[in-house]
Amino acid sequence: MYVITGITGKVGGVVARTLLAAGKPVRAVVRDPAKGQAWAGQGCEVALADMNDEAALTRAFTGAEAVFVLLPPHFDPSPGFTETRRIVAALHGALAAARPARVVCISTVGAQAKQPNLLSQLGLLEQGLGDLALPVTFLRPAWFMENAAWDVAPAREGGVISSFLQPLDRAIPMVATADVGRTAAGLLQESWQGHRVVELEGPSRYSPNDIAASLARLLRTSVRAEAVPRETWQAGFSAQGMKNPEPRMRMLDGFNEGWLSFEHTPRRGTVELDAVLQSLV
Repeated sequence: MYVITGITGKVGGVVARTLLAAGKPVRAVVRDPAKGQAWAGQGCEVALADMNDEAALTRAFTGAEAVFVLLPPHFDPSPGFTETRRIVAALHGALAAARPARVVCISTVGAQAKQPNLLSQLGLLEQGLGDLALPVTFLRPAWFMENAAWDVAPAREGGVISSFLQPLDRAIPMVATADVGRTAAGLLQESWQGHRVVELEGPSRYSPNDIAASLARLLRTSVRAEAVPRETWQAGFSAQGMKNPEPRMRMLDGFNEGWLSFEHTPRRGTVELDAVLQSLV
């Protein structure tokens, strides 16, 4: 049995569909029974569990050959990442009790960085599960190409996309969620000992200018990228309702300054930016 958390999201959904296509039994872990029905219709067993509920997670993980772990996103976390720490503690207890044959966790590029930032939540995941006496793989994907979904409407309506990634001509590693999900599904079916890190990026690196150029081709209109001044970030994020924008700001600094980067030689996916943007358009 392959147990999938985060199955209702883009990455978790790809993991599940890839395993189902390979004839593997899948148990979908969901909070909402209604969302579980859709996966039951595709042949999945369904387990109800909140990611904070250690007992429910233990039941969901029991009897698993492999468990896929994906943390719920917290884009505006409390100081000290209290929400993430609670979930990691619940996951640790559940995995230690259920003892699946192996575990694959979605982490992130730059999880090893010492500077506190939004992605430190995934560093906490790696640290929190680091003493489990189980085979564990931490899959560290690059910046998701699907983050450009926010750029489609501004590109179409005004021909300008606002970029927090700067300078505009600096290419960074990016990856499609389809590549992440398929890679995770493959890792779940592998055998290994101990803990390991696998890093993943797409076939090419892209800059904000590349995103603008791709959108221009797809929309058949003029599109340019425009840098959002660093000094305006805090006020802008606060105006959007964020209570604690500093971690998000420091994450963006990490990509812009280069300290959120791969630690090892990454694997390469196959999905190009144009294909992802086409699906978003």
